[in-house]
Amino acid sequence: MSHSYLTTLLYLLPLILALVLYYRRHSKKETQFSARLAETVKSGITEPLTLHPVIDTNKCIGSGACVRACPEHSLGIVRGKAVLVQPDHCIGHGACEAACPVEAIQLVFGTEKRGIDIPLVKPNFETNVSGIYIAGELGGMGLIRKGVDQGARAIGSIRKHKGSANELDVVIVGAGPAGISASLAAKEAGLRFVTVEQEDSLGGSIFHYPRRKLAMTAPMTLPIVGKFNKFEISKEELLTFWSRITRDNGIKINFTERMEVITKMGSGFVVKTSKDSYKTKNVLLAIGRRGTPRKLGVPGEEQPKVVYRLIDAEQYRGMYVLVVGGGDSAAEAALAIAAEQGTIVSVSSRGDDILTRPKEKNRMRLKEFATQGKLKVFLNTSVKQIGKDTVTIEQDGKSCSLKNDAVIVCAGGTLPTPMLKEIGVMVDTYYGRAVPK
Repeated sequence: MSHSYLTTLLYLLPLILALVLYYRRHSKKETQFSARLAETVKSGITEPLTLHPVIDTNKCIGSGACVRACPEHSLGIVRGKAVLVQPDHCIGHGACEAACPVEAIQLVFGTEKRGIDIPLVKPNFETNVSGIYIAGELGGMGLIRKGVDQGARAIGSIRKHKGSANELDVVIVGAGPAGISASLAAKEAGLRFVTVEQEDSLGGSIFHYPRRKLAMTAPMTLPIVGKFNKFEISKEELLTFWSRITRDNGIKINFTERMEVITKMGSGFVVKTSKDSYKTKNVLLAIGRRGTPRKLGVPGEEQPKVVYRLIDAEQYRGMYVLVVGGGDSAAEAALAIAAEQGTIVSVSSRGDDILTRPKEKNRMRLKEFATQGKLKVFLNTSVKQIGKDTVTIEQDGKSCSLKNDAVIVCAGGTLPTPMLKEIGVMVDTYYGRAVPK
């Protein structure tokens, strides 16, 4: 009897050991996730910035599939259930929803407190205004593969309504994933079109990603090009790919040409840009939710030394630089420039946002750099004037002049919601509502 008991115990021992190791590892991970969630709550960064997952805890079985699938490491398992432990990291990849084995995750726009404006779009990507179409991020869908798919499908609808002899079939606004895909589809369909992009480079929001950031987590199919079968690709690799396919297929993109006004004319439109005007039957808005860079509106802002994004930190080596803003883009720009030898960096934040809004890693590095004297942070300040070699900021009613060679404004962008409403496009505000299917 005792021999039989010992034999059974020997057989069970490996299983017991495996279970002990599993639960120890599981407990350690859950402790880490709980700590990250507590830090998020402490920092007050509990509101997701974009499309994000909502977990049905009644369905969730805590498998961790969503946690492993998330390329931004936004999710964790706490008390046996999936939780958005770092909402500000989430950029709406949607990989978590696809990975969940029990369909416990739903992607939504906005929260109960923070609404997100989304234009009303029909299944064929046309708005309530006949001839105005929207594809990609502006319509709420920031996923690259979705933008590519929507851009091509929108052109599929537009090709049924071509323009007359004296007008274009479509003006495509934006050269991000949706705009590039739409341009390829328009060429494939033989349409007369123009593609305009307000930036000096293609890629849309991807162009503003940090270096080496993961940009895609699923394959996509592009018109003319075919299937691009990669599950993971960095920002740099993807931008190189976009550049190659547009060049190889003769897609002309009018860079640094900003759309300003869309005016209804007869059965079509006139699209006025910063450089030209185009008569067209249709307009496809494939622009991102960054919108047009928000300006400071102060004297001297028109100078060449004032820019609205950081391209290359090295170009500011040895200079006096002011970074304006309170989010991650401002923090990352300041840190990158401050790492260059001989550079004097100052950061101007309207409140204390720069100490609370950025991701934890960026906040910690800012404090470290400030302690080391690599940069200086000015809280509760506003820029009043930008001179040739100085910049004036105001803090608590007192003005201060800083030596300055360059200003980088990271104050976000303004969405074209007023323009959309002006031409009659209906816009709805989503407060924690599901993604339209």
